Amino acid sequence: MGNSGAPTGARFARIVAASVAGTTIEFYDFFLYGLAAALVFNKVFFPVGDPLTGVLLAMVTYAVGFLARPLGGVLFGHLGDRLGRRRTLSVTLLLMGGATVAIGLIPSYASIGIAAPILLVLLRLVQGLALGGEWGGAVLLVAEHGSAAHRRFWSSWPQTGGPLGNLLATGVLAALGLGVSTTEFQDWGWRIPFLLSIVLVAVGIWLRHAVEESPIFLEAQRRNATRDGQAPVRIVVSRYRKQVLMAALADVGEKATYYTFSIFLLAYLAQVVHVPKATALTAITIASVFQAIAIVLGGAIGDRYGRRMSSVLLAVLTGAWALAALPSINSGDAVRITVVVTIGLTLHGLLTGAQAPFFAELFPSEVRYTGASLGYQLATIAGGSLTPIIGVALLHRFPSTIPITLLLCLMLACTATAFLWAGETRDRDLRTVTSDSTNSAPTGQHRSTPAP
Repeated sequence: MGNSGAPTGARFARIVAASVAGTTIEFYDFFLYGLAAALVFNKVFFPVGDPLTGVLLAMVTYAVGFLARPLGGVLFGHLGDRLGRRRTLSVTLLLMGGATVAIGLIPSYASIGIAAPILLVLLRLVQGLALGGEWGGAVLLVAEHGSAAHRRFWSSWPQTGGPLGNLLATGVLAALGLGVSTTEFQDWGWRIPFLLSIVLVAVGIWLRHAVEESPIFLEAQRRNATRDGQAPVRIVVSRYRKQVLMAALADVGEKATYYTFSIFLLAYLAQVVHVPKATALTAITIASVFQAIAIVLGGAIGDRYGRRMSSVLLAVLTGAWALAALPSINSGDAVRITVVVTIGLTLHGLLTGAQAPFFAELFPSEVRYTGASLGYQLATIAGGSLTPIIGVALLHRFPSTIPITLLLCLMLACTATAFLWAGETRDRDLRTVTSDSTNSAPTGQHRSTPAP
């Protein structure tokens, strides 16, 4: 069954480029906060006697953004399923950029007291809402323009926005760390990357303005022109609870892997191993390059071998690496730290790319934005916000990587279980997914023409 509306050549390349640029900018803004929380927010906004307690408080505000992401998924999922993917994605980008620039302008605790952390939390909530709506729309826009034959490969490209955004964030912070003193960085240097967001957002809006709306969405919109007006989230909750749970469980291990090998390790290396922040930031920056390449490679592997087998195997390999390698960072050796983080984030990239289209394949077009976003963002609460918070909290009692490693393995087990439960979804036609589409169609059915 072909996708007659699928674009070719330059049109499709523009769609992919706009999706990658948008997710890169949004994740740059979101991850920049996490890095700053681990490095400087404890001193600027939470000045307490114990540095580790200050980091923990900063991490709690960091987690607020994750708690807001499911709400953003519901809010912008509703808009995306009703008004279209393209317009909704422009709104999320503007919202994220505005909140990030405003964070860079907040006076310190020393200047305005308790109002400073309150403003920080409110703006972090806005960031979470924006990112909650961004991911689902960016991936769906590519998936719905492409075809089943290469859906995973192309859908993995917007996922590279995560490591590319992190690469930008860590790269800018690392450059500032080398160019200004520690005092200057704490006083004003950390604000520069936040203010730069305004330039990145302008570029992203320009790219997205020329993107066409998803043909599958337009077809679904015409087909349901006389629908009774029931909100997409009500449809998802009443008919697709199982699919939302599958999506959340499938993604929780991927989220925990990223935040273990980046945000948690950044705090651990700085507060327990006492490694200079430039060493840790450089390791994550290098690792992010391999991570981005691995996401695209993971997409190709998923198209070749299927969603289920590749995702389960990669979850097992990631858990094994964490158990074997994380204790070695206690040496403080820069090369060893870089190798551990690079392999960890490379495995994360492969797992992310292998999962990319799975979320879209669980839901029909009419509620795909809402359903995929809700499942994906629910996973961020357990895998994204709780992992670094629990990890940093445990450091007060257990100055070791063992507790966080065991937590990571538990979440990776959830991912493997979800894919075994869902079955293979590789051959589903995105136009014919229903609430009964629990197991994949036999190989060869519902295949579209090859993607460009």
